[in-house]
Amino acid sequence: MKINHTAINTLGELKSVGYQSRSIKDELRENLIEKIKQNQDTFYGIWGYEDTVIPELERAILSRHNINLLGLRGQAKTRLARLMVNLLDEWMPIVAGSEVHDDPFHPLSRTAKLLIEDKGDETPIEWVHRNDRFYEKLATPDVTVADLIGDIDPIKAANLKLNYADDRVIHFGMIPRANRCIFVINELPDLQARIQVALFNILQEGDIQIRGFKLRLPLDIQFVFTANPEDYTNRGSIVTPLKDRIGSQIITHYPENIAIASKITLQEAKLKEEQKEIVHIPNLAKDLIEQISFEARNSEFIDEKSGVSARMSITALENLVSTAEHRALKSEQSKTQVRMSDFIGIIPAITGKVELVYEGEQEGAVIVAENLIGDAIRTLFVQYLPKIEKLKKSTEAGPYDELIQWFARGNEFELLNNSTDKEYATALRSIKELNALIEKNHPKLGETDKLFLMEFALWGLTEYSKINKEQIPSGFQFSDLFNSYLSNTLRGE
Repeated sequence: MKINHTAINTLGELKSVGYQSRSIKDELRENLIEKIKQNQDTFYGIWGYEDTVIPELERAILSRHNINLLGLRGQAKTRLARLMVNLLDEWMPIVAGSEVHDDPFHPLSRTAKLLIEDKGDETPIEWVHRNDRFYEKLATPDVTVADLIGDIDPIKAANLKLNYADDRVIHFGMIPRANRCIFVINELPDLQARIQVALFNILQEGDIQIRGFKLRLPLDIQFVFTANPEDYTNRGSIVTPLKDRIGSQIITHYPENIAIASKITLQEAKLKEEQKEIVHIPNLAKDLIEQISFEARNSEFIDEKSGVSARMSITALENLVSTAEHRALKSEQSKTQVRMSDFIGIIPAITGKVELVYEGEQEGAVIVAENLIGDAIRTLFVQYLPKIEKLKKSTEAGPYDELIQWFARGNEFELLNNSTDKEYATALRSIKELNALIEKNHPKLGETDKLFLMEFALWGLTEYSKINKEQIPSGFQFSDLFNSYLSNTLRGE
């Protein structure tokens, strides 16, 4: 029910409007039912889970379960938990000054019970917004039972002149203070086994024991745990009795296709409006960013169990735009576009986001990153341009023959890093065979996107060993593969 919380300041006023308290699991369940009936999107901004994770999560909420989200890093596990806050009532009444969000109708703490007994309907009421009903704790080896459950507070005992046999000397930990709230423990397997044991009764019976005190506190908490499958072998595990007490375990996953992955990246990338105005990003460049992540997840050099977070694509896009922006600033241009050569700027975003296996360590992080970019180019090349046939009859003309012959005649082509957009366009357009190739296959493509595709074609031909690409101090040089090999041989390289 909707009530004007600003007009209600006492327990009597709360009673007069017919307010009825309910458990947080019932609150989540009933509000979810309303959203489903009204066809509202509960987990807005989460893409790719519409037919998998989100229905399972909604069923767990309808079942009033505590939840474990199991998946590799960068799969929006914590984001899902935080969005559950939107299913809570906007405002929740508590007994004023309560440490454990005491329900005015069903108080837990002795302090709240004594206050209500003393003041009755005049008991002061406070209101807590739903955004303040989310508690989160990262499981680390230094977490203690005192942090989560509580401990005896000698300072409180001294100030109140109480002995240690009085339960009022207890200082409540994070979990009791999260009463009537959502409490998330991230990376649960990292929590020491003895700490996990302390959660048993809280999840099932509502009992907590602190330094010999056994308190019957029926805590009302929606627990959400997150875990990475890798943690089960590398750092720890969820102890079986605790796992048994978690109602639903939901498996998360990475985006299943480039379209979904790109949607997530564009949503999450922290690009300033001025960057968006300065730098044009061709659609192919966006697809290439995502394909690099897909290649990484299948790479023999990268630890599959560790996963490749969606954050790699996000930071790679940010680096890509910044690389183009940096060039525009250096050449005093007000606008520019992403170039294939700008992808060198995303290497720091890749090397910092992947866990290499032994073979990958031997290759080196930068070499692995460059190979991933190359693999992504090979994969997308055949989607945008004619396939390169390995074997064909000598009398058959291939779609790239004229362009390859242009380089075979001894022509070389350089794309300089700091060239202006006008110089960049002039240089690419100067190769008539390249211009003809793109015009034939993508005649309706925008001018800036055509230029990017031209450069992409050159990079693709180098990946298929049709021409040679060499990085020079000022940019990249493209030349005939055989002539380049011969020159390097003569120089003894």
